[in-house]
Amino acid sequence: MYLKIHKPQNIRPVVALCDSELLGKKFDDGKRQLDIRENFYKGDKVNEEQAINIIKIQSVEDASFNIVGKKSIDVAIKAGIITKEGAAKIRNIPFALVLL
Repeated sequence: MYLKIHKPQNIRPVVALCDSELLGKKFDDGKRQLDIRENFYKGDKVNEEQAINIIKIQSVEDASFNIVGKKSIDVAIKAGIITKEGAAKIRNIPFALVLL
């Protein structure tokens, strides 16, 4: 998985997490589109444990989260920031946008 933390000035951090194999791809269902751009999602390559720890730390920092892919969604569920029902799908690719 790739994890990148964006820290814009004067607003909450944004954590982008995606499954490695989805990086650079686009998915469209006619109404919505997922564009997993490298400049937004490609940060550090992390394993499940690292991702869970970072998510937990960032959730305390009042971050928002953009999460794409089955492995990444599973990590977010384990970290306690979403439920399985909290994820949507586009072309069978699960994703979630989380504002805590």
